[in-house]
Amino acid sequence: MMEEKIQEKELFAFASFDKYESEHIAAPKYSYWKSVWRTFFKSKFTVGVGILMLVLVGFSIIQPIFSGYDPLIAPNVNNPEMRFLQPSSDHLFGTDNVGNEVFDVVWAGAKNSIIIGFVATIINMIIGIAVGAVWGFSKKMDKWMIEVYNVISNVPFLLLAMVLSYAMGAGMGTLIFVMCVTDWIFVAYFIRTQVMIIRDREYNLASRCLGTSTWTMIKNNILPYLVSVIMTYVSRMIPSTISYEVFLSYLGLGLSVKEASLGRMVSVYTPYMNGYPHLFWIPVTVLALLSISLYIVGQKLADATDPRTHM
Repeated sequence: MMEEKIQEKELFAFASFDKYESEHIAAPKYSYWKSVWRTFFKSKFTVGVGILMLVLVGFSIIQPIFSGYDPLIAPNVNNPEMRFLQPSSDHLFGTDNVGNEVFDVVWAGAKNSIIIGFVATIINMIIGIAVGAVWGFSKKMDKWMIEVYNVISNVPFLLLAMVLSYAMGAGMGTLIFVMCVTDWIFVAYFIRTQVMIIRDREYNLASRCLGTSTWTMIKNNILPYLVSVIMTYVSRMIPSTISYEVFLSYLGLGLSVKEASLGRMVSVYTPYMNGYPHLFWIPVTVLALLSISLYIVGQKLADATDPRTHM
């Protein structure tokens, strides 16, 4: 009997009462951005492509600082002994038609292409997201913005780029302006469509009934749901903008002779492609690796920002 009583005392004890226990959250802590990076770094392939992208971008920014390459002086330099040297340990990418190191020219051109691509994308996204968010939420604004979109979208981009380039003169500022003068409307139209999908959901209708301002609803109720969609658009837009820069520079509508560019390199070196293919294929390869790595990293980051992938 004593053993049974001892066992009962050991097995049963009065529980203490804590009035704050009911407020305790038993679910594990969730951090959105920690989950985003955890999902992003889960794939070894994504990490490898991300490292490649960082190396290319970092080298493009840092290398021209120490190379001493001057795009203004370089075309006038003519060193017969250094012309058309093949890639080797002494000349990693070989030399060009006037004796410049292609290695220095490539990274100087890549630097300007990256700057133009990122700056133009940032400007287009800021203007496009702001206008598109209000456009999709306001039915009054939708009527006349559709007409603006129809007019701008039917203007040939190449024709507009040629007119603006000749009117304003070649240069990085002009090229960025050319890429932003119409592209923002396409971003705005895309965001407008996404906003219209979720603007009439129950929580937005409730917020509107409670007197919440339009901008507060856009900022707190709508844009956070579009993070993954916006990242997907950015992942396509940055490589596309860099490609536009290369194309316009190839046509002579981009940067001035004082500024290096991958597109200008391709344009200048194309006549020497048959005898010296390295002059053409090296900048094309750098451009391809840069564009592909930016696109893949952007797409993977877009997938990671989707909360449905955080399971």
